[in-house]
Amino acid sequence: MDHSPLALAQSLLRCPSVTPAEGGALAFIESVLREAGFEVHRLVFSEPGTPDVENLYARYGKGEPYLLFAGHTDVVPPGDVSRWRHDPFGGVIDGSELHGRGAVDMKGGVACMMAGALAFIRERPDFKGSIGFLITGDEEGPAINGTVKLLDWAKGRGERFDACILGEPTNPNRLGDMIKIGRRGSLTGHVVVEGKQGHVAYPHLADNPIPNLMRILSALITKPLDHGTEHFDASNLEVTTVDVGNPAANVIPASARATFNIRFNDIWTPQSLEEEIACRLREAAGNTVRYTLTMEPTNAFAFLTEPNAFVGFIADAVEAETGIRPKLSTTGGTSDARFIVRDCPVVEFGLVGQTMHQVDERVPVADLDRLAVIYRKVLEAYFPEAV
Repeated sequence: MDHSPLALAQSLLRCPSVTPAEGGALAFIESVLREAGFEVHRLVFSEPGTPDVENLYARYGKGEPYLLFAGHTDVVPPGDVSRWRHDPFGGVIDGSELHGRGAVDMKGGVACMMAGALAFIRERPDFKGSIGFLITGDEEGPAINGTVKLLDWAKGRGERFDACILGEPTNPNRLGDMIKIGRRGSLTGHVVVEGKQGHVAYPHLADNPIPNLMRILSALITKPLDHGTEHFDASNLEVTTVDVGNPAANVIPASARATFNIRFNDIWTPQSLEEEIACRLREAAGNTVRYTLTMEPTNAFAFLTEPNAFVGFIADAVEAETGIRPKLSTTGGTSDARFIVRDCPVVEFGLVGQTMHQVDERVPVADLDRLAVIYRKVLEAYFPEAV
């Protein structure tokens, strides 16, 4: 079997694994890893009200240290297929690029992790330590029956990880730009301000909730939540919807509502941030504004992997292959790294993310080759030859 990153990526792209469907992707990974000597487990997890999800765990070696590769094979839907230049599940090479849904996010990254690990094992089958793969089919979905439960299952078996590389697309413009050493948390809230409906010509008989909602929102956004830290930008609150549900121009509405989302740094926990929001609203509302605040539950916590030797191994490997010293960043949205960090330090490095989730998602073939080499170089640094 061809274990080049391109061949592996093409095979994965041809699996229609739109969340939560397995689509053959995990079956393919299992066949490749078993042939290479990995112990492989396929596991289906369930939760009422959510789709069943299939996941994969594999390990090569029994010793320590244990380096884990993590990722996902589920992809977002391709949308209107007629807008694609090529079949989104065809794995077509057009010029110097590989096209398909998941080419960047993140079947291409999974293929490179596999190619890098397999190349390392072929060269040094008796290295001291272990290499693992933790692959979920639920990253693009609710993230309930995937990585969290897979980690719990592994922990129940006595598995202990020393470090993890998550192959999400991290580079904004070119391979080598950026390593993610942390992620911001995400918290969503809803505010409803109550008033009294009435005719606009008789405002004294009504109570317009809109000015009061504006006052409350101003209290949330005027004063910064913080000014950032050494590794994180300042936390940011964005109002995402404001609505009164009022189709009539001559009616004062009975209530007004708004939704906001906060991307927060490691100064905050969801609990401390909720307390800050509630305090600001109480002060702004005083005794005159009737409102309710509802905060949605979140599993998106801020975290940071302090720059250490492991981060240095990755940065060195990136620079050796690309000539670029990558920036250490905590920007962007959430990822499954927020779950993995509870068990071991996790660092993210993958492909360039410019076309992820887009029509004609694609990746340069050369980037696949270089990323696989980077992963192999990390393994060589992490598992030095015995003297």
